Amino acid sequence: MPEPHEENTSKNIAMLIDGDNAQPSLIEEILSEAGKYGNVTVRRIYGDWTQSSMNSWKEYLHKHAIQPIQQFRYTRGKNATDSALIIDAMDVLYAGHIDGFCIVSSDSDYTKLATRIRESGLFVMGIGRKDTPESFVKACVIFTFTENLMPDEEEEEEKPGSKSPQDQRRSQGGGHRPKKKGIDKRAISLLTRAYEMASAKEGDWVDMSSMANNLYKIEPSFDSREYGYKQLSALIKAANLFDIEKSRLKEPGPSYIRLK
Repeated sequence: MPEPHEENTSKNIAMLIDGDNAQPSLIEEILSEAGKYGNVTVRRIYGDWTQSSMNSWKEYLHKHAIQPIQQFRYTRGKNATDSALIIDAMDVLYAGHIDGFCIVSSDSDYTKLATRIRESGLFVMGIGRKDTPESFVKACVIFTFTENLMPDEEEEEEKPGSKSPQDQRRSQGGGHRPKKKGIDKRAISLLTRAYEMASAKEGDWVDMSSMANNLYKIEPSFDSREYGYKQLSALIKAANLFDIEKSRLKEPGPSYIRLK
């Protein structure tokens, strides 16, 4: 779970969903993920609602207060949804009432949009599948793969027959989160690089949140859930690369780390 940006419900987030490239059964998890970074005040989904392929979305619209935006397909084989979403995003951006965006899609056509939002000094996150082109992933400040929002295979195996109707639809629609992998060489390398970026010299104590911010600058899609840890801090501890010291303040404070 990403932790570099502290929860701030005073920030307003615009969630724009590409209905042709998003999974309706995960909308609750998607909204929750975006909600970590602010209040999702704008919720819009784009698609051609005359097409049967959009029917699976309809039961979620009223429940989650998502506004459907109609976009007809004027040319066969062409996706008009992305252009409508991009135009709307620029209107929202220039209105000046939003602090950040969440673009829900796996389409590289939104790369330039994400870059433009970031250049304007606003937060932008993406949510999409693992096959999302790297250009779009890297253009975002944070990118969460939908596979990491799915039910854990081990959790489902432990609770046979206990699925709710929503869980059943989710499993049918997108499967399960892949089984967790061990902390591999790539994770070790990323953690080490992020620490080195935050430290002025060898042996420095570094605020863990600063190190985490650097980690997501290097790799926006890094997610501790892929390694079986809900919190990045738990992954850092398990990696056994760092000495960790809690704040000595009476009130809860930041943790500091240094490379062993």
